[in-house]
Amino acid sequence: MELPYRDNVGAVLFGPDGRVLVARRADLPNAEGAAGGWQLPQGGLDPGEDPRVAVLRELEEEIGTAKAEILAEHPEWLAYDLPPDLLGRALGGRYRGQRQRWFALRFLGEDADIRLDLDPHPEFDAWRWVELSALPGLAVDFKRPIYEVLARDFARFARR
Repeated sequence: MELPYRDNVGAVLFGPDGRVLVARRADLPNAEGAAGGWQLPQGGLDPGEDPRVAVLRELEEEIGTAKAEILAEHPEWLAYDLPPDLLGRALGGRYRGQRQRWFALRFLGEDADIRLDLDPHPEFDAWRWVELSALPGLAVDFKRPIYEVLARDFARFARR
């Protein structure tokens, strides 16, 4: 039996200067400059949940705030497959990868509103603002094609 994709939402959160928020995975603490340690906020879509509601919920859960407005929704589901060494281990071992609905959002808060410590089991241990064009270079190999699409298709929101 072939494993299904997990439905997921992702946030490309633009700050006031046009840069985007990336966060370092807490389970990869030594990945300061390495590709794959940094990613965009994303998370599972519950059955029947509106993706526009889910992306704000995920921001609140992962970075401690949903002070954002949706600017655009990517028109296509973007999917990635897990590499063979992660199949059966990552994503609870139940999925082959994720099928993601991505959103561009404008951050309406202040940096102090971003709180990675509010969740008892935080996914991230650090965050920073980066140029949108830097996203693909920060991604793990299997997510890089999606980050390339996002950097291209959401470029209009990075203009200051």
